[in-house]
Amino acid sequence: MNTEASHVVVYVTYQGTPQDRFDRDHYVAVHLPLVMTAWKQYGLLSLNAFFPVAAQAGTLALCECVFRDEAALEAAFASPEVSAVMADVPRFTAIAPLRVRAVAL
Repeated sequence: MNTEASHVVVYVTYQGTPQDRFDRDHYVAVHLPLVMTAWKQYGLLSLNAFFPVAAQAGTLALCECVFRDEAALEAAFASPEVSAVMADVPRFTAIAPLRVRAVAL
């Protein structure tokens, strides 16, 4: 994906095993729209979710979040909406999300 130099990309991953609960349907139908609704106003531009083809230990889900710029990222993660976004996580998994900032090579 080509993003403008000012865009900030955050990857949210869920690491586990095939035996760990991860409700993909809830994640896609409820959680991702909740995140977009909550943080679009702060500069979240897009979300893309990915799942492994085969069930295996490791990454169970990955979400790419593209923010307009650093200020947008900071505003979203400091917003009052963070509590609603995080409160939804236990509804689809007990796995703690991991966040990683990425930069284009």
